[in-house]
This record gives sequence, structure tokens and C-alpha cells, in this order.
Amino acid sequence: MPPVPPDSSDPRPSTVTRRTVLGAVAATAASAPLLTGLAAPASAAPAAVRPRALPGGGDLGPNVLIFDPGTSGIQAKLDQIFHQQESAQFGTGRYALLFKPGTYSGLNAQIGFYTSIAGLGLSPDDTTINGDVTVDAGWANGNATQNFWRSAENLALVPVSGTDRWAVAQAAPFRRMHVRGGLNLAPSGYGWASGGYIADSRVDGQVGPYSQQQWYTRDSVIGGWVNAVWNMVFSGVQGAPAQSFPNPPYTTLDTTPVSREKPFLYLNGSEYRVFLPEKRTNARGVTWGNGTPRGTSLSLSQFYVAKPGVSAATLNQALAQGLHLLLTPGIYHVDRPIQVDRANTVVLGLGYATLVPDNGVTALRVADVDGVRLAGFLIDAGPVNSATLLEVGPSGASRDHSANPTTVQDVFVRIGGAGAGKATTSMVINNRNTIVDHTWVWRADHGTGVGWDTNRADYGVVVNGDDVLCTGLFVEHFNKYDVQWLGQRGRTIFFQNEKAYDAPNQAAVQDGNVKGYAAYKVGDNVTAHEAWGLGSYCNYTADTGIVQHHGFAAPNAAGVKFHGVLVVSLGGNGQYEHVINEAGAPTSGTSTTPSTVVSYP
Repeated sequence: MPPVPPDSSDPRPSTVTRRTVLGAVAATAASAPLLTGLAAPASAAPAAVRPRALPGGGDLGPNVLIFDPGTSGIQAKLDQIFHQQESAQFGTGRYALLFKPGTYSGLNAQIGFYTSIAGLGLSPDDTTINGDVTVDAGWANGNATQNFWRSAENLALVPVSGTDRWAVAQAAPFRRMHVRGGLNLAPSGYGWASGGYIADSRVDGQVGPYSQQQWYTRDSVIGGWVNAVWNMVFSGVQGAPAQSFPNPPYTTLDTTPVSREKPFLYLNGSEYRVFLPEKRTNARGVTWGNGTPRGTSLSLSQFYVAKPGVSAATLNQALAQGLHLLLTPGIYHVDRPIQVDRANTVVLGLGYATLVPDNGVTALRVADVDGVRLAGFLIDAGPVNSATLLEVGPSGASRDHSANPTTVQDVFVRIGGAGAGKATTSMVINNRNTIVDHTWVWRADHGTGVGWDTNRADYGVVVNGDDVLCTGLFVEHFNKYDVQWLGQRGRTIFFQNEKAYDAPNQAAVQDGNVKGYAAYKVGDNVTAHEAWGLGSYCNYTADTGIVQHHGFAAPNAAGVKFHGVLVVSLGGNGQYEHVINEAGAPTSGTSTTPSTVVSYP
């Protein structure tokens, strides 16, 4: 992720130099030993013992650590996991830290890579930590632009200093949290940061992004917002700053048109259940502010509780039996697609459970059915090229799912970085009315297995379905279009993009007669589309003379509208001639100053 120059409210000196190449500080950690924690009690035999029918429920495995207020040595276990995961950017460790309802005091839960922390109450206020849940960037010398793949959910925090620190970049959601104080989104020393996402949360004090380049906050309540750098977007947020893009660059929508919060694991007495929040229209504020949230729940016995090493055939057998899937932390190799054919199926990952497709298969496919919920897992491309990695709906899907849409939430996609990976298209959305709520689809620019053709991936997200809504869309570094939107009446609230750093020359990114593939292209036949708060950045380090004609491309049609759009050249490594189509001033020089378009057309 790139740096950002300090703005007037950034407390750092104004002469901060540009960060070093990301690859120089990328850490590839070896596989770490598993930690044994307190798991949910076993209630069924392993699947292999019952060939006729797979059991539902069961224990959550060794990498889910469950604490209650009486557990001894909690801080030591938190520290042990953090020490292991702090710099393990491309390691194999995966952990979920779950806290039963109650009050915990004197804790500082530092959260490293592939680690999720969550409360097990029905409301965040059921589980209170008198202490902190912290993300900082000591492992990277104060640079938080690589603090990926971690999360915090469903907790109330009373920060020791009055302000909690959550200095993250992409793929690090902060959901259903109640901070009884302030929230600082920058690392110690106010170094670079490139986040981020908050949803269904309440921050009683102020949120201070400071050096954060961009941020999206949805359906929340905040006590105030301190500053902006390039692109701060709010929808359905009580206490959000007023619309003022580009000075300061706040894009503010009073409500979110459609939202449905992510499913989550909780305890009902001694029984583990998964809560399924209901759909909201024109949403504003949190779902849990007046007590019990609205929705339904499922017993854990209705889930196949998967462990790393299980085959795709077994996962599909469980789905065919009518079970949902709970993917416990770990890495799952699949030699055929996981096929979700039944309406209202839930596939929920814990602790960044990771699917790796073998032999060029698609990792997961969803049928043209109502109400599927995909949440909380990572798809990591394999070394053999996959035509697609995630398909929501088959080609030509046409059913109306507006009453009960599919949701794709905190589902992240990676091509390269942890090793060689290839995929022609990462995520394809064919089903109508799908909601993609927070994703980071990333062709790696650092790590192992990285190079223009080594981790080739032409397209990030392709939307063919009509009436699709994306809230929190992060897509970066693809060889051609990062987002290609071909469906009608699509909407995006917040988009963050970087073009591929490693393009070798102008010819490699030539789109016919157009210089460079747009980061976000709306198809020529689309007559209705609307988007708010979009940014594309170029950092062509392999050939700094590459020119992008524009960051955004769309047909000139009355029903196609953009609001709050910007492009940035990072230190002069490449330039944009326009922002969207022929509109917007060119970037120039090395000033890293955005070129903006308030509305288009």
C-alpha cells in the first residue's frame, strides 16, 4: 500500500519521506505450531466415523481459543499468539479468540495476522474488556500499510488510555464493536496507514484516522471524526461529518440503501448458535442499540464444523445433506468447487479460514437461489490457473432475490504473495441483488510468487448480475480491469484501488486505443449505475513513465452517475490524464496530490 502526505491535522512533520518498497519489508513466516485452547465441548463423532450421514456440531478445534472471565492466564495466551502472528504476513497460522459474555479486566489483546477476536454475546455490551484490542505497526517500523487479515467483532472496550488503537490496512474489519472512548486508526508515531472498514459499531468518543489514506464506515454511531486525507466515506452513520468532498474529502450518505449484517457465533446459555441478522433498507445506526438485534439463529448442530484436511467432497456432502458450513481456522485445499445449491445456506469462516483451489478449479460456487450468506474466509489462488475463484450464481442467472439477497461479507481473495497463484477472474457476481459488503480482492505486489506473469490475474471483480450493491470494495493490482461492471442498476459505496505496480511498459497495459485499463469500468451497454466515494492510485514502479488515460470509464448515459471520484499518482510513478472518461484534470509531478471530480456527468 502507498504512503500519503500529511494533511493539516496530521501531527507528523511535513517532510516525511516516501516508504520503501513493500517487498523489502514483507515477512514470510514458517508454519507455526498450533496452540491448544479451550474448545466447545464435543457433541458428535468425527465425520469419518459416520459414512452414511455427516454429523452437525462438534468441537471448534485447537485454533479456536475460548475464554471466560474465570480463565487463568488469558494475557499470556494472547501474547503468545501475537508473538507468533505479529509479522507472519504469509504464514500458515490461523486463530480465533472468543470471549464468553462477562467482564474482563487488565487485558491488552494485540492482534496480528490471521487472528480474529470476538465476543460470544448477542450484543457487544454482553462482553466487556476493561482494556484494549490493539493493532499497531512495530513489526514494520511504524508503517501500518501492510496490517492486513485480522478482525475484531462483537465486543465492548473500555480503553485504558481512553482511546483504543486500530491501525490497519485492507481486510481488517471492525464490526459490532462498542468503544467506550475514542478510536485511533493510526500507528504509534502516526506512520503511514491504508485502511479500512467499520460497520455496525458505536464509538462514544471521536474517531481519529490521522494518517489513514481512506476509510469506509457503515451503519454506525460515532462521537465525531477528526480529519481526512484522500477519501473518507460514510453511509448510515450517526455523527458522521457532513458531505464536503473534495475539501475535506468526505462523502456522506444519510443511509445505506440495503444492508444485512454478517452472521456471528454466540452463546445461548451453554449452546453455541449462529445469529443471522435481518435485512435492513435505508439503514442508519447500529442493529443492537435497543437490546436484542433483529434476526433469526441456527444451532451449531445445523452446521458441519469443518477442520483443515477435510476434502471438498465431504464439504459438498454436508451441504447436500442440508447442513451449513462452519470453517474452523486453518487452510483447506479443495480439488473441486464447494457447491452451495440450497437457499439460505450459511458458509461462515472463523480465524481467516483459507480455501486454496488445487488444479485450477473454482474454490466456491453459489446457485441462483435466495439468501446465501458467505462470510469470514480467505480464498488463496493456487499455482495452476483458475478461470474463477468465487462465483456467486451461474452464468445467465436471472431470478429476483431482492427480498432475500445473497451476502458476501469479509470474503477476501488473494493471488500470489504466499506462493505462486494465478486466476483469470477472481470474483464473479452473476446473481441479481447480491450485496458484497467489504471485500479485498488483491493480486499481490509483494511476497513470494509475485511478477507480471508469475501471479497473472486479469480481472478482480466482474459483476454480470443486475441490482448488485457493493459496500466497501477494495480491489487492487490486476493485469487488466480491477472491476468490470456489466449488470444494470449496480451501486457501489466506497471503492479503493491501486493499479498494478509491476506493469513492465505502456504496451502491457494498453486497452485497445486507450492508455491503461480503467480501475473501474462500467460496460458500454449499461444504462443505470451509481457510485459514491471512489479512488484509484497508480504507482508504476517498473516503468514510471506509464500513463493511464483515466481511472474510471463509463458510458455517457443519464442513468450512470458518479459522486466523489479521485485519482492519485504516488510520487510521480505514472500519471493519469483524466479522472473519469474525459473529465478531471491530469495528475502531474511528484506531489501525490489527488485530482478530483465531484460529480459525473
